[in-house]
Amino acid sequence: MSYKIIGDSCLDLTEELKKDPRFMTVPLTLQIDDTMVIDDETFDQKHFIELLKASPNCPKTACPSPEAFKEAYECEEEDVFVITLSSHLSGTYNSAVLGRNLYEEEHGPKNILVIDSESASSGELNIALAIRELYDAGLGFEEVSEKILKMRDDGRVYFVIDSLEPLRKNGRLTGLQAFFATALNIKPVMGADHGVIVKLDQARGLNKAYARMCDIIVKEAGKPEEKRAVIAHCNCPDRAEQVKAELEKRAAFRDIVITETAGVATVYAGDGGIIVAVI
Repeated sequence: MSYKIIGDSCLDLTEELKKDPRFMTVPLTLQIDDTMVIDDETFDQKHFIELLKASPNCPKTACPSPEAFKEAYECEEEDVFVITLSSHLSGTYNSAVLGRNLYEEEHGPKNILVIDSESASSGELNIALAIRELYDAGLGFEEVSEKILKMRDDGRVYFVIDSLEPLRKNGRLTGLQAFFATALNIKPVMGADHGVIVKLDQARGLNKAYARMCDIIVKEAGKPEEKRAVIAHCNCPDRAEQVKAELEKRAAFRDIVITETAGVATVYAGDGGIIVAVI
């Protein structure tokens, strides 16, 4: 059966997947002060980062409308999988569910699974890649749906950010904490517990933070040879390669994929941020 994978614009597709008609994204809208940015193929990351750094205020994100998702579901493919940002971070999941209701009211039932990724960025991409693999293996909608939700529940997301400003601006870190951490060059190693951001550890300097993050990833992976790691970077491809090399030193993952963040993940991770997802 034919299938379509639809993500919000925090599904950070690789350049290859952007050309694959089975994949598409529905964009969020980003706002910095009085500037509105649509997080679609026109997104200019470098200019957006300049806007972020110049503003003392927290940027805002607006999820796509239910109607935008409804239109995306009006495709010829029989099976549709929708992957959204953690519902703890955005209203996108609820919007996608409402869009499904609108579609079915007008067109009748269709195989549409809306997945709260309980993550973002590389976490969403890892789910999308897993769906593709399951269909390539010949599974149908019900089997894929059951397996992918189990994979989502077992998945892990980790990140290290270069600057604490995104956390401070989003109210997740006080100004005093940010000052002392910055003065001491402390880099937190963060993770997600079912979509809720948690601190896992910290280290002085990025290199030590990446090493510590990779230690934690390999320890929690269980059987790395059966897992895929997806690394998303915000304007720092060399750091993404460094993290890939650190992972390869520690374990033989069955696959390691690198992608680049679009607008939403850039808001959360900031310039130089690294996000790793494992399933």
